[in-house]
Amino acid sequence: MTVFGSLDPVGRDDAREMARRELEKQIYQRDEPSWLERAWDGFSEWLRDLFGQTARPEAQGSGGGWVSIVVIVLIVLVAAGLIAWLMRDRWNPRSRQDPLLEDEPSTAVDHRDAAERLAEAGQWAEAIRERLRAVARDLEERAVLSARPGRTADELADEAGKAVPELAEDLRAGVRIFDDVWYGDRPGTADGYARMKALDEKLRASRPKPLVDDDLTLAGAVEDGGPRW
Repeated sequence: MTVFGSLDPVGRDDAREMARRELEKQIYQRDEPSWLERAWDGFSEWLRDLFGQTARPEAQGSGGGWVSIVVIVLIVLVAAGLIAWLMRDRWNPRSRQDPLLEDEPSTAVDHRDAAERLAEAGQWAEAIRERLRAVARDLEERAVLSARPGRTADELADEAGKAVPELAEDLRAGVRIFDDVWYGDRPGTADGYARMKALDEKLRASRPKPLVDDDLTLAGAVEDGGPRW
């Protein structure tokens, strides 16, 4: 016969602690929202309260409705400013207008040598530009692209990406680096130059199909038809 009275009674504090430990087990927390979800829910609720107060600003005896309107306007302005800052290089029309190559005669080797000298001097922005120019001139010299005066960096990425589709994403990434430095007011870096150099080397190792004769204009050609390098 079992005597229940011989069992030690569990006190209130002990029972509470046992319950807390049980509820802390992973099985009970599996469906709980994460801290990010909880934060977003709290922010959403706060915004709903603000919009609710702005619906009837005069109903708030302390003027809280008008304060809510001011807060919402400030949030919108901050968000717009953040978006503009992040996208400033994409919206700069110069990135779609300025030609990448100058009118002076040049070769891909010229631009590579200039890029290396600038990199050794720590002039990373200029080195990045010269390396991208080397990419453009190399593709023209190999008749992958026609030598078209006024080609921009964005046009280079588009046209070269079609000619060498396996490197299209690398080309777009390289042009983004260039745009960020020259039109987005971001500093050039050694890492940015290393990525541009790697892009140049990948393209040199590729074997894209050259243009047909009807579409071909030699890089640096002058009006008499001869190359100028």
